[in-house]
Amino acid sequence: MTGRRRTSTRSTFLPRSFRFTRSVRAAALSAGAVAACASLAVGCGAVPGTTGGSGGDPIVVMTWAPEGTSATNEPGMPAFARAYARWVNAAGGLNGRKIQVLTCNDHNDTVAAAKCARRAVKEHAVAVVGSYSQHSDAFFPHLEGAGIPYIGGYGVTNAEFTSPLSYPVNGGQPSLLAGLGKELATSCGPVSLVRPDTIAGDALPTMLDAGLTAGGHAEAADQPAPEDATEYATQAETALAHATDGGTGTKSAAGGQGNGAGKGCVVTALGDRTSTFMDSFRRTRADHPEVRTATVLGSVDQSVIDAAGAGAGPFEGAYVTGWYPEVSDPAWAPMKKVISEAAFSDTRIDPADTGVQTTWIAYTVFRQAVESLAGGDVTAGTVRGALDDGLRITTGGLTPTLRWQFSDRLASIGFPRLVNAEVTLQTVRQGRLVAAKKGFVDTTKTLQKADVS
Repeated sequence: MTGRRRTSTRSTFLPRSFRFTRSVRAAALSAGAVAACASLAVGCGAVPGTTGGSGGDPIVVMTWAPEGTSATNEPGMPAFARAYARWVNAAGGLNGRKIQVLTCNDHNDTVAAAKCARRAVKEHAVAVVGSYSQHSDAFFPHLEGAGIPYIGGYGVTNAEFTSPLSYPVNGGQPSLLAGLGKELATSCGPVSLVRPDTIAGDALPTMLDAGLTAGGHAEAADQPAPEDATEYATQAETALAHATDGGTGTKSAAGGQGNGAGKGCVVTALGDRTSTFMDSFRRTRADHPEVRTATVLGSVDQSVIDAAGAGAGPFEGAYVTGWYPEVSDPAWAPMKKVISEAAFSDTRIDPADTGVQTTWIAYTVFRQAVESLAGGDVTAGTVRGALDDGLRITTGGLTPTLRWQFSDRLASIGFPRLVNAEVTLQTVRQGRLVAAKKGFVDTTKTLQKADVS
């Protein structure tokens, strides 16, 4: 789920006192510069955020994601974006204007991610919509320099929850792991977390531990793993050894007391490599007492569960946190209609894929922002202005009502743009991924207690 580790050892999290103050100052300076140029109209050159034009030209947007890499891939996201454009244009476009979707492969690489962002600027995209990239340090400076909003990223990097030009539609990895940890706290003995050995992966233990400690549980044992390995026997052995080290009263790797309420638990958050890990896990687990497993959507879906043995596999009984309702929920009917009418049997577009679902919600946000302009100019600046002016976005029950403010409730832990911290809880029952609880679980209070210093 996260990008390759760079040679830099810079922490993902900045000190709390500096991090928020810096984002406030940057946003204020940016807003002041744009306002000054807009009022003077001369002498400033191109005003950031005025790309896109008006009239009868197509509205240009971009969607990017990694494809064909040895790590996490999301080919369904740009494929769905193209299908969405065909569907909207066949119905007359947005406010009578066609939309043109540019797509880009970021290759899970900083150079390619920056190249995608530069293309968005060059092609005068008014927004980057429904995209996945682990390399926010590479692409955000280009978008911010041109004033282009980033709507509905996957939530895989911290910058998506700090940049004033970011409009996330879900709570990213922080909310998934916090919600999962809180649920596991009451039912697990020692907990092991297997996650990518990457910069963004370094942030994951903090969020899982926030949920575990909120439920009175010890912190998890942190097991970093290569995100593009072909086998994980060593990591599976280490995770199982901790999860089965005795239960009641045992010391966690972090020095806390284990919770003896149940079997040990192994949590995986390896994205596309989760299925590879489970192959090693199945071979290794025979030498250890039984454990439970748990994970997050995006690291597992029904196809991964089936490949791991369905009801007879290691995911049976597992808890899985997600951002949205299960795919059988009637709220997904509009998205499925788009796929049915415009995807032309494109096998990359799976309605159960979290990336596809996020892209649908992101384009729902973009559509409502454009429609709120009532036929006026559609530019990066006007789209941003609509969202910043308190526009309330409804998604048919797939998320709570979305509304971005300058700073939201989770600014205290460095996530001022995180407006939707709600997650759903699912479980694997008789080999099928089904809802474990109805409705959403709000992880805001749990995240507010996360130790990110």
